[in-house]
Amino acid sequence: MSNLRTLISYASNYVSSYRESVSQRNVMPSISADQLRVALGGPLGRTGEDPEKVLEQLIAGAERGIVGSAGPRYFGFVTGGALDAATAAEIIATGWDQSAFNFVMSPAGAVVEEVVGSWLKELLSLPQDVSFGLVTGGQGANTVALAAARHQVLAEESWDVERQGLTGAPPLRVVASEERHVTIDRALRLLGIGTNCVVAVPAGPNGVIDVNALAAALADSRGPTIVCLQAGNVNTGGYDNLRVACEIARVHGAWTHVDGAFGLWAAANPATRDLVDGIELADSWAVDGHKWLNVPYDSGYVFCARPAAHRASMRFSAAYLVGHDHEGTVRAPSDYVPESSRRARGFATWAALKELGSDGVANLVGQCCSHARRFADQLSLINGVTIGNDVVLNQVLVHFGTDDRTMRVIDSLQSEGTCWMGGTTWRGRRYMRISVSNWSTTEGDVDRSVAAVTRILSTVEPN
Repeated sequence: MSNLRTLISYASNYVSSYRESVSQRNVMPSISADQLRVALGGPLGRTGEDPEKVLEQLIAGAERGIVGSAGPRYFGFVTGGALDAATAAEIIATGWDQSAFNFVMSPAGAVVEEVVGSWLKELLSLPQDVSFGLVTGGQGANTVALAAARHQVLAEESWDVERQGLTGAPPLRVVASEERHVTIDRALRLLGIGTNCVVAVPAGPNGVIDVNALAAALADSRGPTIVCLQAGNVNTGGYDNLRVACEIARVHGAWTHVDGAFGLWAAANPATRDLVDGIELADSWAVDGHKWLNVPYDSGYVFCARPAAHRASMRFSAAYLVGHDHEGTVRAPSDYVPESSRRARGFATWAALKELGSDGVANLVGQCCSHARRFADQLSLINGVTIGNDVVLNQVLVHFGTDDRTMRVIDSLQSEGTCWMGGTTWRGRRYMRISVSNWSTTEGDVDRSVAAVTRILSTVEPN
């Protein structure tokens, strides 16, 4: 039987080879679900197999179905890659097999979250006294933030939602842009608030919330209120006017949450920092790590300006949880997130931040924005191509004359394999959406991708 050292060496050598070759591969694999089921499925044997043979079978069965999303020409879904140090740290953390529930279960797992929390708040221009939690991603961050908001706005109405639930509670209303991300609505469903309470506020150019309409919506009725803003529209990259919107919300006593899954990283770059002017006025913030920080998946961050509300909405205790009630000296990471059995995701974030430093994070954001503008500049020169948004960040919307032709270009491009862009609907039209988020993307990757679009476009006739 193979020992662990041999297995890890085998796995790490494979991962290293894969990461070196991913930029040369077609981004999208050409294999069907049925073929993968044959390769990976079949009956489970009664007896076990040698671990090294298991890994060989896994690689042989799965590799043809692996999307090149870790590579430099994957521009779909605002997906970053994974930095070298973060990838290696993730492997080490898996081997350590720590539960970062509290200090007693993993002293290093708990303290590393304190460290990265402080670093992240500095990078994102957030006050150092806000609370934070390391969650699974943007969905988890939005859900935790809105749970804290639910606690606070109902507590101000003398209603303890953690004890009394929502039955009979003062009705909540959520005032949010019509351009809000779908994870906001999902979080409201998960929290039992529901989506009927949403007051949708019109958005203007580039998907930015209309602050006058926001003020009118808040003045129109009373009661416990949560305002949801965006730092980085998922289609256009546009930013709500955070300073003005937060000040309006404060006048009406509303809790303000900012969904900044990828856009909040603009705070780390001096050239884009003005986009998040006023960010410190909000009550909670949601950020993804696997987007612009380029750490492996299952890493997100939630921050809250009301630590007591944050902790009250998430915390639990039990007699067996030794060492869990020492908040003054030892922070319990699980008090700020929904999971109990939670992996030590702080190590990968620590490694990524150490590899980059603050200048490196700024440069990563800056180069992705520069690549996005390069895409827009080159594609806009092609006859029949229009850019559908003001490129203020890393998002580019491209239209090829008609919706049908746009979709045919997208389908052909994905099949061709040079790069991968997705489709989206914006203001009633279909667009190809380009999201530049990977640390390894170069100008050459942009040019190669534009050349692929140009080739394909010459074969797709106008309607």
